[in-house]
Amino acid sequence: MIKGLFETHLFVENLERSIDFYANVLKLEMYLFEEERRAALFWIGKPQEAMLGLWEKPKEEIDIRHFAFKCDWDWILNDSIKFLKSNNLNSWNFLNDGSQQPMVFANIPAIAIYFTDPDGHYLEFIGTLPGKYSPEKGSQVLTYSQWLEAEQREKQ
Repeated sequence: MIKGLFETHLFVENLERSIDFYANVLKLEMYLFEEERRAALFWIGKPQEAMLGLWEKPKEEIDIRHFAFKCDWDWILNDSIKFLKSNNLNSWNFLNDGSQQPMVFANIPAIAIYFTDPDGHYLEFIGTLPGKYSPEKGSQVLTYSQWLEAEQREKQ
């Protein structure tokens, strides 16, 4: 029945500012702009795969949301922080170690890093790592090197 997520929508305070961010920083392709409705729609990935809708609303009507962009895991590991810094975007993780390095959700396994858009929505780059889905690991969050060590121990 359900095979994936096709679209998500966000309320934004300033549509032009958000269009600039999603089109020029994150490089999403805008395929529809409706001035009358103060809305813009973007493709995420290839056209017709997934969509992001932006709708302008007054600040008091905006509730902060979260969603994740699926990325190649090696890009997240090697390039995501440079990308975010070069676009003046602060990143964070759940490692509680003061670093801004990507983290690994051991149960999926997936590597991820968080940042925000101009309205404060929580965005995430996430990529599935090679490895076995292990729900028994619960919400364990590790550094990439800790995850590699754990994977090696499991193979022994």
